[in-house]
Amino acid sequence: MTPERHATSPAPAGLRIGHVHLKVSDLARAIAFYSDVLGLDVVQHYGPGAAFLSAGGYHHQIGLNTWSSADGSPPPPGATGLYHTAFLYPTRQDLSVALRRVLDAGITLEGAADHGVSQAVYLSDPDQNGVELYWDKPKANWPLGAEGHLKMVNDRLDLDALLALSAA
Repeated sequence: MTPERHATSPAPAGLRIGHVHLKVSDLARAIAFYSDVLGLDVVQHYGPGAAFLSAGGYHHQIGLNTWSSADGSPPPPGATGLYHTAFLYPTRQDLSVALRRVLDAGITLEGAADHGVSQAVYLSDPDQNGVELYWDKPKANWPLGAEGHLKMVNDRLDLDALLALSAA
């Protein structure tokens, strides 16, 4: 059954996703990944079962909790749920540094792509939640189709060239 569409005004252009809150099986392990590997700051512990992390002084971009998931297992393949949380880096060099940290931590990439509008790498956190780290190309360079609509692609990303930026 398809939900009925209602004629409403569009969401405001300034709307953005403020944070993602994840159920994790081991809070300390999840904090170590998001803090030590991705570099987020622990803003607050919320009792023994939750923590909030952010970058740049925001109150939180990631919430982590074990309230109903302590020692739990990831959802099985084919289940619904979160596909990934995407972290947008302000510069390509910042993405390069993040990628270097991920690889130095021994984390295996699950994919990498140049989407025309962005460059992205994909991995999973310790609870198998998908994570995308990406940088947006300048909007003037985004690919457009014949009718002027965005035309994203899934091209190969040159990881060596990206990593070279973190050595600079």
